[in-house]
Amino acid sequence: METVKKGYPKAFWVCSFSETFERLAYYLGRSLILIFVTTAVVNGGLGLSDKIGANMQANMTAFSYLAAIFGAVIVDRFIGAKYTTPVGMIITGIGYYVGSIATGIVHIYLMILLVSFGLGLFKNGPLLGRIITDKKQMDSAFSLRYTLVNLGAFIGTFAVGILYKDVFAKNGVLGFSQCFKLAALVMILGALWYFFVCWKYLGEIGSRPFIMEKTQEEIEMEKRENLSEDKNRPLTKMEKKRMGAIVLVSSFSIIFWIFWYLAYLPVYYYWAENMNWVIGGYQVPVTWFDSANALICIALGPVMAAFWMKLSRRPQGDISLFRKTGIGIGILGLSYLFYAFIDITRGDAKASVLWLILFAVFLTLGEMFFSPLGNSFISKYSPSKYLGIMMSVWSIGTFIAAKLYGYAYGFLFGGNFKFTVACYIVAAIAFGASVVLFVMDKKLSALVEE
Repeated sequence: METVKKGYPKAFWVCSFSETFERLAYYLGRSLILIFVTTAVVNGGLGLSDKIGANMQANMTAFSYLAAIFGAVIVDRFIGAKYTTPVGMIITGIGYYVGSIATGIVHIYLMILLVSFGLGLFKNGPLLGRIITDKKQMDSAFSLRYTLVNLGAFIGTFAVGILYKDVFAKNGVLGFSQCFKLAALVMILGALWYFFVCWKYLGEIGSRPFIMEKTQEEIEMEKRENLSEDKNRPLTKMEKKRMGAIVLVSSFSIIFWIFWYLAYLPVYYYWAENMNWVIGGYQVPVTWFDSANALICIALGPVMAAFWMKLSRRPQGDISLFRKTGIGIGILGLSYLFYAFIDITRGDAKASVLWLILFAVFLTLGEMFFSPLGNSFISKYSPSKYLGIMMSVWSIGTFIAAKLYGYAYGFLFGGNFKFTVACYIVAAIAFGASVVLFVMDKKLSALVEE
C-alpha cells in the first residue's frame, strides 16, 4: 500500500516561528546582563563586580526554567496555553524594557522576575504537541521547530556584540539600553504575531486547559477499557508507566546537558590561549562559537526532520527514543575525544580555530539526536492532564545541569587532571550512559508502548 505523505499544519509553522521572536530577545537580553552589570558607569553600565554579574545571569537562566513549573500548572488546570503564551510574551517584553531603564541592582532583579514569569507562561511547545496529531510526524516536526528556535538564537548571539559596541554606542557610552529596548520590541512584535496570526490557525487548540483537551488515543482508550470520561479520573497503569518513562529520560538529559554546557567552557578558558584565533588577519571573537552552534542547528533541522520521517515510514518501524538518546549521548562523547585529538596533535603549538568548527558539528549533531526529540517524546506519551507539567520536568533536567556543569568543570578541567585525561573521563561516562540506554531499550520501550 502506498504511504500517503502529509504536510505539517499551518498552525505548526506559524506557532513555531513565534519562538524565533522569543529566542532572539532572550539571547539579546541574557547575553547583555553580565557585560552591562560589570561595565563602568561612565560607559553606560552599573559598575558592579563580576561575581554579582555572573550570579544575575545564572539567576535569569535558573528562574526561567523554574517558572516553567508554575506556568505548567496554569495551562494544565486553569487557562489554555493559547492565551497564556502571548500574555507571557508581553510580560517578558516589559521585563526587558525595565532592563533598558535600569540604574541599579533592583531594576535588574525586577527584570529577571518579569522575564522568568513571562517565559513560564510561554507554552508554545506543549501546544505544538497537540497541533501535530500524527505520532510519526512528531520527531521530524520538533526538529524543524528547533531550526526556527535556533534562528532566533543565532541572530541574538551574533548581533548583540555588534549592536551594543558599534551600532548603538555613542561618545563612549555603550548601547545597553537600546539593546534591551530592542529585545522588548521583539517580544511585543512576537505577541502581536501570536494574537493576529497564530490564533487564526490554532482555532480551538489550546483554548482550554490541557486537562480538558484529550487526545484521540485517550478517548479511544477510555471507551475500550470502560473508563470514566471525567477529567479527574485516576491514571491508568500505562499512563503511570509513561510518566515514569518521561522522568527517566529527563534524568538522562541531566547527564547530556551537563556535558553539553561543559563543552563551552574550554573554548573560553583553555582554547582561548591555546588556539590561533586569527583567520586571514581577522581576530575571530570567541563568542562566535555560540553562534556556530545555532547556525549548525539551523542547517541540520530540515536534514534531521527528513531522516526521522524516513525512519518512521520503514516497514519495521522507527527506532525508539531511548536508542536515539543513546546515540546523541554517544556522539557527545565522541566530541570530547575530538577535543583530546586537537590537543594531542597541536603539540606545543597553537591549534587553528578552524578545528572548533568540526567540534561544533559533533556537538550539535549530538544535540539534534537529543534535544528536539525530548519534547516530541513527551507530546506523544504524556497524559493530557499533565502535559505542561511533564514538559517542565524536561526543563528541570536542563536547570539541574545548568547548575552543576560549573562544578563539573572545576573538578575535571580545574587542574586535577590533564586536559586530555579530563576529556577521556567525560567521553567514558557518556559512552557508558549510551550503552545503558541501548541494553535497556526493550524494557524501557515497554513502558510507553502497549
